[in-house]
Formats: sequence, structure tokens, C-alpha cells
Amino acid sequence: MKIDNTNLEKYSSAFTLSDMEIFVFPELMYSLFLANIMSPVVWSWRNADCFVKLAGKSPYKKLMRLKQFIMDEFEFNLDLQTWGLTNKNAELARFSKFISPDDISKSNALFGYHGDEYYFDIDIRRHFGLDKYDGDTLPYWKTETVEAMEAFKLKPGYSTGAGECVSLAAIYAAAAFVVCGIPIEDIYMVLTPLHSQNFIDIEEGVITNNRRLVTKSMWFNGTELSNKAQRAIRNEQVTIVANNTGFVHCFYDEATFDKNIYQKFTQKLGDFLSSPLDITAMASFLRGNPDYQKYFQFCRDCHGNAQFIKAETLFHYENQSRFRIADVTHEKLLAEAGEEDFSSTQYPGRIRCDQFKELVKTKHPDIKTEQGRKIFTDFFAGYIPDSVKLVDSIFEFLNIEPKLPAVEKEYIAIEPLKISADMSREEIVKYLSGIREKNITADLAFYAFRDMASCDWQPFIKAAIERSPVSIEATKDMTIAQVFDWLAAMPNVSIYDNNRPDSTGSPRVAQPDEVANYKTGDGIEKAFTLANIIHHRTPSEPLEIKIIGKSVILQAKEKFQFESIKQFQKNVIIVDE
Repeated sequence: MKIDNTNLEKYSSAFTLSDMEIFVFPELMYSLFLANIMSPVVWSWRNADCFVKLAGKSPYKKLMRLKQFIMDEFEFNLDLQTWGLTNKNAELARFSKFISPDDISKSNALFGYHGDEYYFDIDIRRHFGLDKYDGDTLPYWKTETVEAMEAFKLKPGYSTGAGECVSLAAIYAAAAFVVCGIPIEDIYMVLTPLHSQNFIDIEEGVITNNRRLVTKSMWFNGTELSNKAQRAIRNEQVTIVANNTGFVHCFYDEATFDKNIYQKFTQKLGDFLSSPLDITAMASFLRGNPDYQKYFQFCRDCHGNAQFIKAETLFHYENQSRFRIADVTHEKLLAEAGEEDFSSTQYPGRIRCDQFKELVKTKHPDIKTEQGRKIFTDFFAGYIPDSVKLVDSIFEFLNIEPKLPAVEKEYIAIEPLKISADMSREEIVKYLSGIREKNITADLAFYAFRDMASCDWQPFIKAAIERSPVSIEATKDMTIAQVFDWLAAMPNVSIYDNNRPDSTGSPRVAQPDEVANYKTGDGIEKAFTLANIIHHRTPSEPLEIKIIGKSVILQAKEKFQFESIKQFQKNVIIVDE
């Protein structure tokens, strides 16, 4: 299908998938999810020993095992060198006809957004390593396909794959569907200006966070890991929510998400983000707020006699133990504490946690209600100087109100995606191909998938020539002849050919910066990389790439020959517009 000029920017963005591109074109996030679902790499994970052993087990059990698999296979990567740099003015100008610069500034931290004060307390530019550049310099932060994530193994210093938060969210969602068998309807992608997570509607709910999974009990356990997992949803405006019916965006009046399903999602997420105050929640609060530990003590029975231990002492033991306060392992943790840490008399001026537990059991106070808050405030008042502040802090800890896109939108019905984990990969690809004309997200998925046998080449060319700073930077001190030699010396294997260099390659084609990063590429990919570099140096020089089966010729002032196994017949003209 030929892409018109109106949609060219969006479709070309499916190849580069920068954070800003996904923000402006919200269909792109789900298109990458679908591209990863179509990937043979993700389907091969089904055959990993750890998942074969779980055959017949529940999707939830497989999902819990997926966390360790992702942890083993990928590391978190957010360096600036991987995908290069751009600048603020260029990005604002590029997207100005789609969204106003003011709205971008209100939503993106690097353009002035102040939703998450954490980043501004530490200086966001220093946090991301941008302080050594001028104030307008921005990272591209392109989101990787699963193949590009795995290809990090080819880079010096990496023993596994890698990816940034959006890449990890996309691969988690795809693997949850393909490997764990979780229905696509139960997977929701949730994006904020600085982060990307998934909410998976299974059991009490699960949220993905970079390489980790967070269950509801983990979400409220008060540890540093749970605090980090909460930070985006607790502090930031959620910009995009997407599922198989469509998306809703904080700035766009139109939404394609099914309204009834979106309302159900907001309720389910709200339930996940709220917890009653009981002894377990109280212990979690104290774990995350150690300044209050000095007001509490724990009690145990010893041969019919009560013994007491200071809360801060027991938390110290917890830090070195696999057992936890106020859960099923509580008694085992008490047994690990030294006898010298217990007192036969209770500590004056400290709240007994067993008495707090009894209060909750007998009076059932609800911290969400005014009456419940008063009961808790009165209970704490005899021990803590400002019991109102404490109860307010506990309430805030246990109740997060996400800043979601408004429910009131102009909802536009589109063809929902109806795929099942019972389908084969080939059946899913065939289904998605069949609805491309009805569903733009499905159509964009083939562009994110790099399937150049079924896609218009113009968006690929635009992305390659306009948004490949890494290949330009890597070769800035080389002559064109040296660049050609550099490319020729690389293995002639695309990261998208899935180890099939001995036969016909896949129709998937890498972008120049993927070639430059991983130092490998099919002849077509190398030709586009060289064309990008020549075009950057001499924009007025006409370039032509002729692909005839195995032969790839880049005609510039000189002729450069490469070899491909992808079996395309294509003639590409690149001229300065």
C-alpha cells in the first residue's frame, strides 16, 4: 500500500519508534507489541526448558517464571550513545503540525514537564547524562524490536540482550501473550512521559516495570524496588493507554479504545492501586518510612509470657533475612532475632503492633472514610506527636490515584484485534495481514516488523535518511571509501534473518543505526547505511540503490557493490527534497 504524505511521518516513525514518536502517534506502541508477537524469536521462547517444564500450568505461574527469564536474557539500557542524539527545536518543529509545542512541553520532562518531582530534585539532565551537552540536546531513545534487543549481545560489553523501558514493556506484553497464554484482552499498555509499563489483568493484577513484575502484594511492600515501580504511575500524567480495541491519549480528543472496556480498566487499575490498612500494610508502610519505626514494637509469646522487640530492630533483622514482618514467615523472622533484643516488659511510648492488629480485627476501620481515619488517628494519638500527619501519609501510601486520560472522549469505533494464544504464529500473521486496511495499528505493525515485502519503502527510506545519527557519528572521521571498507568487513548477516545466512533471508530490513550499532548487516542494509552517510555529507548528490536479487548497487559519484540474500527486486532513488 502506498503511503500518502499525510501519513508518511507516522509510518516512517514505525521504523524508529522514538519516545517522542510514540507520544505523538499513539498507535505505534501497540504496533510494536504486535510486531513482537509476530517475531519467531518470541515464539522460540516457548521451547525454553523453563517453560516446557510448566506445560499445563496456569498462565499466572508462567508469568511469574517469565520475570526470571527476562531478567536472565536482557539488561536495562538507557545510554545516550546507543541511538544517538537530536535537539529540542528539531523535534518541536517536526511534530508541530500534529501536536503543539506547548502541549509537548507540558507532557515531556526533557521539554519542561514537571510531573515527577523526583527527576527534578536530582536534575533530570544530569540524571540521564545530558548535562555535558547544551540545553537543547535530546536523546533519540528509539524503542527496540525484540531482534534489536537480542542483538545487544553483538556489542562490546554486553553478554545478554538489552533494551530501554519501552522496549521491555513491549516484549513483556508479547511474551505474556505468546509464552504465558494470557488473553490479549487482559493486557493493557500504560505509558507516561518518562516510563512505559503494562497492567495485566490476572489474579489481583500484575504491573510490569522494566525487567521486573510487580504483584499487588509487592506493589505495597514498602521496598525500594516497589517504590521505583510506583514512581511513574504515582507522580506522572499517564499519556497513553492501549489495548486490543485501540488507544486513549491524554491530549487527543478522539480515542479508539472501547469506552466500556476503558472504564472497566480504570476500575481494575484503581483496585490494584488501593489497599486497606491492616497489619501487613502497616508493616509495609514502616518498611518504607523508617522514621516512624521508633514509635512501634512487636510482641511474641514465649512459653506463655509476652516478649517485646523494637520495630527498628526487627526491621534490621528483616533486611538480612528471607523472612518478612507481618506475613506468613513472621514467626520465623522473630526466631532469627537475638534473645538479647527482646524485653520481658513492653517499651513505653511505643505502639504494640498486636494491639493495632486487634483494633483492625474488632472495629474494621476503613482509612478511606472520615470515620475510619478518625479511629486510626485517635489510636495513634497517644504515641505519635502528629497522628493526623501519620494517617494522611499512610493513606497516601496505600491509595494511588493515577492521572489517566479522561474517560470523556470522542470514541471512534475501529475493528478490534481478535487473536488468541491458541493460534499459531503463522495464523496470527495471516489474520493481522487480513485486517490491515481496517485497522491502522495492525498495518503499522508490519512496518515496525520491518516487513519490506508487504510495506511501502518510502517510510523506511525517510526514517533511514533522516533519523540515523549513530551511523553518521561512528563514521565522521572516515572517508567514504573507508566507510565502504568498514561496512564490507562486517558480517553479511541481518539481525532480522534469524541465523539463516545460508539461504533466502527474511524480507525484514534493518535501519542504518541498527547496522552501525551491531556491526552486522545484509547488503541492502549496508547500502542504505552508506547512502545515509553520503546524503548527510552531500545532500544534493543524487543516490540510487538498485537491488536485483543478490546484487545490491549503490550508485553515487562512485559505484558501491554489496550482496544480499533477501531476494528483492527494487530500485530506490534518494534525492534531497
